[in-house]
Amino acid sequence: MAHNQPFRVLIVDDHPLARKAIRSMLEPASDFYIVGEASSGEEALLLCGEVAPEVVLMDIHMSPMDGLEATRRIKQQYGAIRIIMLTVSDDVADLFTALQFGAQGYLLKNMDPDEWLTYLRALLDDHSEAARGMADKLFQRFRAPLGAYTEGPTPSMLTSREQEITSYVAQGDNNRQIAEKLLISEHTVKNHMKNILDKLGLENRVQLTGFAIKHGMTRKGQN
Repeated sequence: MAHNQPFRVLIVDDHPLARKAIRSMLEPASDFYIVGEASSGEEALLLCGEVAPEVVLMDIHMSPMDGLEATRRIKQQYGAIRIIMLTVSDDVADLFTALQFGAQGYLLKNMDPDEWLTYLRALLDDHSEAARGMADKLFQRFRAPLGAYTEGPTPSMLTSREQEITSYVAQGDNNRQIAEKLLISEHTVKNHMKNILDKLGLENRVQLTGFAIKHGMTRKGQN
């Protein structure tokens, strides 16, 4: 690796056992030096100014300040610090938000320790083709769905008929009710629903309702 000295690492996780597990993986490695631990986003932000880490391993789900907000603030104040998110889930929206805020990448907590270190080194290596290839492999499982979040889905992605159906969904109508109001078959409504969800990168009617409310597509009492 091009980095001649051990990476100065700050571990951020609200669970003591998780911090202990991460420490146990890093301490035997000569290319990492742990400069501190934080149990919250607020503490992480403070320690970045005190212990000058080069790398922050950041848990996503903490309170009151979660890892996403902590990442945004740290990158604003200390742009050179590399932040790698730690997560047990593959929540695409959260991970992509972290990348938008400036995170270097992310690691899944349930990975094998040796594989975990390999990917961590890959994410920190700016020069090795092999390392970049390993990092790309980690991103690959998320790359397709991430496209839906790049700019954020908008109503303009839908046809006028699809927008109409979305507005009915937002007011709580089921497929049969929508079919009756639009004078089309229930099967046609189901096909439209599939197309709508695919276009917007959403999974279900609950998410679609949230999308409609966000974009002012509710019918507000219309029949």
